[in-house]
Amino acid sequence: MKGGAIWALGAMSGTSLDGVDAAMLRTDGETVQEFGPHAFRPYTEGEQAVLRAALGQWPGGADVAAAAEVVENAHAELLSRFSGVDLVGFHGQTLAHDPAGRGTHQAGNGGLLAAALGLPVVWDFRSSDVAMGGQGAPLVPFYHHALARRIGADAPLAFLNLGGVGNLTWTDPRVAEPQAACLAFDTGPANAPVNDLMRARRGLDRDEGGALAAQGTADAAVLERFLTHPYFHKIPPKSLDRNAFHGLLEYVRELSDADAVRSLTACAAAAVARGTEHFPEPVSRLLVAGGGRLNATLMAELAARLPGIPVEPVEAAGLDGDMLEAQAFAYLAVRVARGMATSCPTTTGVAAAVGGGQISRP
Repeated sequence: MKGGAIWALGAMSGTSLDGVDAAMLRTDGETVQEFGPHAFRPYTEGEQAVLRAALGQWPGGADVAAAAEVVENAHAELLSRFSGVDLVGFHGQTLAHDPAGRGTHQAGNGGLLAAALGLPVVWDFRSSDVAMGGQGAPLVPFYHHALARRIGADAPLAFLNLGGVGNLTWTDPRVAEPQAACLAFDTGPANAPVNDLMRARRGLDRDEGGALAAQGTADAAVLERFLTHPYFHKIPPKSLDRNAFHGLLEYVRELSDADAVRSLTACAAAAVARGTEHFPEPVSRLLVAGGGRLNATLMAELAARLPGIPVEPVEAAGLDGDMLEAQAFAYLAVRVARGMATSCPTTTGVAAAVGGGQISRP
């Protein structure tokens, strides 16, 4: 592609299954030069049901084709609203993730999207990393590094994304190359178990603002049992599937709704606190993105478990916590198109720095 900054449009459909985020970013694949328009397209209840039925399935699974159609149609509808786009970054919907076994599976065909939009689309971001021995996740750390430099940070800091799963990036903005400045890994479950419990017990999508958790008390035995999970003894980089801790709901089966939700919320925060033990150097602040930052009880749990580290939503640094991951895939799309790395040994455990993704042209 031509040199210099271009307008890329990134799209992300996360493990919470709430809908599609889309955001434009002007970037040359190294620096973040300008934030552009953004939008959100929620999945309907019917669409969510189709996607939920396909979770855990691999290509060829009984419900995969229907899920892919939902993902492709929702993205085409949302992304067609934008203008002035040079390149699209399309993540797709993760249905299954098993890097040590069958690999990683994101539903949605970027070729179909390129034809629908009349634009080049970068997609399938994770497969190359997994093929070279990496976890294929998390992929946002290089963008976190670019953001740390954009906001003028002059000391190591961390970004925490609280979606269905939590993930942490430690980054040092004093180092120019992201490959030498990042450590990243999934912390553990975040919103997914809480959302699943709220849906099962109360027919609601989430614990809005952490209101129900605020009425409960965390069960110490549940927390202790949770932290014995083998995942916490692994050295990063490491990654998780959305349902890796699905048995966690059984741990709280006998608790009241409020105590169960508070216990799951405390587990999410405890997993993050355990993750910070792996940081190469202490951080000056922890910036939180994703839906979990809107959960006041979860944020309070984090602050209580991380004394001495300011825990703040990314908005405190002038960033958009709802659109950060969509922006990241705009940024990564430009890196892929220009032959630049999108992951490295300290972010995904891949054997060497690698640029993933395929490019489909209309």
